[in-house]
Amino acid sequence: MKQNWKPCAMVNPVPAVLMSCGDAPENYNMLTIAWTGTICSEPPMAYVSIRPERHSYEIIKRTGEFVINLTNEALAEATDWCGVRSGRNFDKFKECGLTPEKSSVVMAPSIAEAPISIECRVTQIVPLGSHDMFIGEVVNVAVDEQYLDPETGKLDLAKAKLITYAHGAYYALGEQLGTFGWTVKGSKLRKEIKHGRQKK
Repeated sequence: MKQNWKPCAMVNPVPAVLMSCGDAPENYNMLTIAWTGTICSEPPMAYVSIRPERHSYEIIKRTGEFVINLTNEALAEATDWCGVRSGRNFDKFKECGLTPEKSSVVMAPSIAEAPISIECRVTQIVPLGSHDMFIGEVVNVAVDEQYLDPETGKLDLAKAKLITYAHGAYYALGEQLGTFGWTVKGSKLRKEIKHGRQKK
């Protein structure tokens, strides 16, 4: 039996990202964001939803740029810390021992230690209530080569060890269950996956 809860955002898990912003070293900042995602593939677009009282809000509104940096297990502590401390009071890059890296297209810095950095330019700001949604066109994606599969060139999630967020907690991504379209490509892959699970 299902319980009825009050309306709330229950789409979980979600990405736990470090969004970086600023157009000069003196105003570089990072903000932990879970309300983020892909909204269009052509043109490629992503969004971040931010409370107007956040320090990063005015920076992004002024500069019109931000970078979504995916996080992994090595960045878990920094991800949490940047979510509970304000850039008004701390130099977050310095406090977390992370490196602001020059992005390829936007002025906002990327995080050198992040496995993937997604550079975005703001195309629209949508007031929603507690948060405003910054819709951004993706203008560049930088991927750390150490996390790529040498044979396919694709991101190897087992190597990247990306993390997610749900119900106030951080989680490591689990085992692969299949690939896109695997249910209609024959039963061989399904049998292999099932057999692999049974071995564990």
